Amino acid sequence: MHSSRAYILDRLGNSRLPVSGDQLADELNLSRAAIWKHIQALKKGGAMISAHPGRGYMLEVPVLTEGLLRARLSTRYIGRRLMLVEETGSTNQDVMQLAGQGEAEGLVLIADRQTRGRGRLGRCWHTMPESLAVSALLRPPLPPEQVPQLSLLTAVALHEALHMYAPDIRIKWPNDLLCHGAKLAGILTEMRAEPGCMHAVVLGFGINLRAPENGWPDDIHQAVTDLASASGRVVSRLEVVAAVLNALDRWYELFLQQGFAPVRAAWWQAHAASGQRVRVYDGREYIHGVAAALEADGALLLETNQGTRRIIAGDVELL
Repeated sequence: MHSSRAYILDRLGNSRLPVSGDQLADELNLSRAAIWKHIQALKKGGAMISAHPGRGYMLEVPVLTEGLLRARLSTRYIGRRLMLVEETGSTNQDVMQLAGQGEAEGLVLIADRQTRGRGRLGRCWHTMPESLAVSALLRPPLPPEQVPQLSLLTAVALHEALHMYAPDIRIKWPNDLLCHGAKLAGILTEMRAEPGCMHAVVLGFGINLRAPENGWPDDIHQAVTDLASASGRVVSRLEVVAAVLNALDRWYELFLQQGFAPVRAAWWQAHAASGQRVRVYDGREYIHGVAAALEADGALLLETNQGTRRIIAGDVELL
């Protein structure tokens, strides 16, 4: 984004009173006409800026900018560095590339659009202007076999943050969040490791904020929903990102201090199928049983007619 426009958004977003065009012009060393043009460009881009004659401009709905997001974060680990881009291929790929170049833990990359977004099992993840794509870099002191615990931690953090908007959100094993049975958000965790040594973990997640104006893409073959529809109110990208990152940081710090047990308990409580009959397709066959427990490596335990089965990958359907 143009630096002057980013400044204007931050300035308006941090003020509870109208800010005059003359004041913005003085602060940016620009003409009043230039300020007016920047305001019009921002409004054309979707910023809800109102003009109050004799008083100035106000930002009616906060816009996601680095400055406004930084002001809303109370994190220790997540968000040490923030990167906001309009478009990229894949936020996970970008962050993993930066990790290989020595980027420190805590980087968060947020994109308005992804052109090569991926979900679990290499599936396409659609990231449209009405969606949110975020990836965070962590370097936890974990062996590679424990990294799946961080996917479950991310689900718990998303559930906590989004639950404030829609209380009927549930976690679906292994990496989805549902609202009334429709997919609201997805998680993709990737790592750079070698035997016995983990170098970097990228936590990627996408959230449907609003329904697309032209409808959902035809190649989505499952029920989907969005946060605005689920909550019945206008949803701010800025406030959602801040809530999720703050929750993610709290759970990560708790995980480092107390291990997986608190995450495991919270995940099981928020899981849609805990103690329920489910059908799981593992790529070869359908397995019927009761979701009985979550193991430390992220495996789902099913009680079946043939005994206990460990499910490490597959699609779960609540019966």
